[in-house]
Amino acid sequence: MSTNDVAYSRRSAIAGAATALVAAGSRITPARAATKIRFLTNWFAEAEHGGFYQAKASGLYQKAGLDVDIQMGGPQVNGMQLLAGGDADIIVSYDIEVLDSIEKGVPAVAIGAVNQFDLQGIMAHTDVPSLAALKGRKILVSSTAFSTFWPWLKQKYGFTDDQAGTYTFNLQPFYVDPTLAQQGYITAEPFEAQKNGVKTKFFLFADDGYPPYSTTLVTTRAYMENNSAAVAAFVKATMQGWKDYLAHPAPGNALIKEANPKQGDDQIAFSIGRFKAIKCVTGGDAATQGIGIMTDTRWKKTRDFMVGTNMLKAATPWQSAYTTRFVKGLNIIA
Repeated sequence: MSTNDVAYSRRSAIAGAATALVAAGSRITPARAATKIRFLTNWFAEAEHGGFYQAKASGLYQKAGLDVDIQMGGPQVNGMQLLAGGDADIIVSYDIEVLDSIEKGVPAVAIGAVNQFDLQGIMAHTDVPSLAALKGRKILVSSTAFSTFWPWLKQKYGFTDDQAGTYTFNLQPFYVDPTLAQQGYITAEPFEAQKNGVKTKFFLFADDGYPPYSTTLVTTRAYMENNSAAVAAFVKATMQGWKDYLAHPAPGNALIKEANPKQGDDQIAFSIGRFKAIKCVTGGDAATQGIGIMTDTRWKKTRDFMVGTNMLKAATPWQSAYTTRFVKGLNIIA
């Protein structure tokens, strides 16, 4: 029920007594309008956004006094650009992108992180024993890899640029060439391979020390300072939504499929199973400090990695890229 519906119901309930109230000099205070938040995700609706849709579907945002408009991202959508331009209030982003934006003078600030680690990794054929063993093999990666995880792989394992082939988000080359490996998300590419009867191994970068959080919530410093109560309410309702989604995902899934009918039940179930198995939302520091938690230590690790690979200048004011004020003390434990 919307705020306007609530106000209407109340007016209907007291209609018979209105004259008496006016005669007595009483005044009816109108219901306060919900705060509108334009929230942009980083891809088409999927289980990786389940907690947001759960918070919307179950009324958590509404109960928090918010009218959250969830807008889908996609390959042609530049979330940070839309945020900086005032066309979105809060977006789903990535620590590396936030730090890079700070260096470029964009006043972005992370306010919480749904996943305690990145879900990216390398999908390989079953003969590959480890991530390190991929040195010298052809690995298909997207163009964005060169400004995110590829420098980390080069630094940690000595990978070279001539190993990198172009990943076009089509798995056919991987299926037909047993020597190939490729980038992927633990919740996505392995599912597609499994559907096509191809056995794989998946090496999660985070298991080998890749430091960023993921599904990071980001706003601008001005929006945060001018709407601190709404931001706090949004973060709290969102993290509760994620807790609820992992336990009873049906409401969120219904909205996901309404927004993106291409999302099948089997894909959604696979993704949720992966979330639970690797504890990306509920593990790490979130196990004791609550879903969404971020720490100075982790942000510094990402900053140090970026500086060490010449992705970020050492003088960049990295601590301005995030705040823990909205997640510290929430203690939403799954």
